[in-house]
Amino acid sequence: MTSSIDKTREEAQIRAVIEDRTKALRAKNGLEVVRHHAPRFVLFSLAPPLATAPTDASGLEAWFATWEGLIGYEPGAFELAIGGDVAFCHGLVRMHGRKKDGEEPDLWFRRTLGLRKVAGPWKIAHEHQSVPFYMDGSDRAALDLVP
Repeated sequence: MTSSIDKTREEAQIRAVIEDRTKALRAKNGLEVVRHHAPRFVLFSLAPPLATAPTDASGLEAWFATWEGLIGYEPGAFELAIGGDVAFCHGLVRMHGRKKDGEEPDLWFRRTLGLRKVAGPWKIAHEHQSVPFYMDGSDRAALDLVP
């Protein structure tokens, strides 16, 4: 049985991993982002394809290069559940900023993370990002929703 002190310590470690990774995303530091990924990390991203298993920061660096300045990446409160060497969290994220082509995206999306303890530290094993879509026949992504 895990004590409440152990669970509090584990939760603090997980929240620190997520915050550190968030700072790296904002700063467009791909190497620092992937440092928090577990071996065999799987990503269900907003962008195609349906699933990827990136092993380095090259895809992130290419995406970062499309942004002017820092990226506004603001996770809201998230729910966290821990059980032994695995954890799960979900919540909403606001992403905004200016792209080099002049576009100024500002959207909220859903994010779910699955984490594992890997040889001591917590690592992100799975990330799922999604937006709902309008089921009115348009199949249009619902990018205008805010919490």
